[in-house]
Amino acid sequence: MNVADAMTPREDVVTAELPGTRSDILEYLQERSFSAVPVVKPTDDNGPEYRGLISREELIEQPNEDQLVMLMDDVPTTTRETNLEDVARTMVEENARRVPVVDGDFEGIITVTDVIHAIATGDQATEGTVGDYGSTNVNTTYEGAPLPVAERGLSYANVPYTVALSEDGEMTGVLTEVDIIDVARIVEGEEETGDNFPDQDSQWSWEGIKGVGSRYLPTRDIEIPNGPVSEFMTDDVVTASAETSLQDAAQDMISNDIEQIPMVTGEQLVGIVRDIDILEALYE
Repeated sequence: MNVADAMTPREDVVTAELPGTRSDILEYLQERSFSAVPVVKPTDDNGPEYRGLISREELIEQPNEDQLVMLMDDVPTTTRETNLEDVARTMVEENARRVPVVDGDFEGIITVTDVIHAIATGDQATEGTVGDYGSTNVNTTYEGAPLPVAERGLSYANVPYTVALSEDGEMTGVLTEVDIIDVARIVEGEEETGDNFPDQDSQWSWEGIKGVGSRYLPTRDIEIPNGPVSEFMTDDVVTASAETSLQDAAQDMISNDIEQIPMVTGEQLVGIVRDIDILEALYE
């Protein structure tokens, strides 16, 4: 298969146009449960010109940045004629969940989910089982942890999910970046710079400087609810065993709209397989 056989064409891709604001991007991500939005610049000639990609991670990591050009990720691009094995390798090696398809103009986008869909339908053949490509390194959190703490955990671990555990250490759910973005909102506010009335005898005061009062600067931030993880996680968890075939796992991912599946032995959590892990089977 080539990229053209699996990609989402330009007419079906939601894009943001320059100039624009982070509020526009957040609205797209929340309404459509997207993980990223391509940014384009309209042209007078043919199609729009591709300029970059803005992900949900960048919105959270840069809460005070409003300029789209400062929020765009530098990600690789591909063409319609590239074979699926090569683009899968690029996704894994570059940790790129979505790759814009560019041939002069912006042609569309191919995502990890598009490739997983091709595997699920059998259009792209794979061999192996979940145990061959899953990992025993699992990102976890306590189900009672405040959501902002769990979000920081995802950021520090550099993964888009966390498995929630009970007080007994049993798996009770899965929380993802999408769950967090769904309940996040941008808030406006003011930040106080502090009083400029230091003690005139202080070693930190400048000679001859008079107090000029406090100043306030406008700020923008993403507000995340402070409730426990258990309020926002998915508790109906799809699981797999080490013997589950990659195609079956891919089918579960597509039918349940998920990006990772915990691996269990009986009811015991033993690992996790992510969609991007399955892509490795296409070129190894």
